[in-house]
Amino acid sequence: MRNLIWVAFTEPVTEGLVFPRSDWPLHITLLRFDVGTDGSADVVDVLVDLAEAPVKGALGTRLQVGGDAGFGHMGSIPVSLIEHNPLLQGLHEEIVEGVDSVGGRIATPKYILDRYRPHISHHNGKRPKSGDVVVLDQIALVDMAPEGNHTIRRILKLWSQTRRTVMTRRR
Repeated sequence: MRNLIWVAFTEPVTEGLVFPRSDWPLHITLLRFDVGTDGSADVVDVLVDLAEAPVKGALGTRLQVGGDAGFGHMGSIPVSLIEHNPLLQGLHEEIVEGVDSVGGRIATPKYILDRYRPHISHHNGKRPKSGDVVVLDQIALVDMAPEGNHTIRRILKLWSQTRRTVMTRRR
């Protein structure tokens, strides 16, 4: 199976970027899943085609950062929650539908659709603050183990706006 993930980056990235598993740029996870076999580039192309319209429709959406929470085992992963936004929720749901349509296996089925809780995990002292506004201006499909290497990640497809606005403080 091929391990993939849809994310919205909140730090600048470029298409084709390879980065260590332990050093993700800040992002909002849209959906993590497995699909096809290691050589199934055609499945990636189908997923990209299915996501094209919903992703382009979501670009530019402004999201409000809410309070902090702890995810994972015993709440050990500090995160900043993202306030509910119908466009983000709709994008998530359309991506779930696309992954289902190609026979993908969703990694966290308990946390999708109406139980989806968008958030940004804190990393290396980097994190948004409650009240910040994050703009969906870089949405990507990322390979979690390119060529079977689980120590790195690779951006397979990146949609982005031409004007970049990462975070602003609410006044």
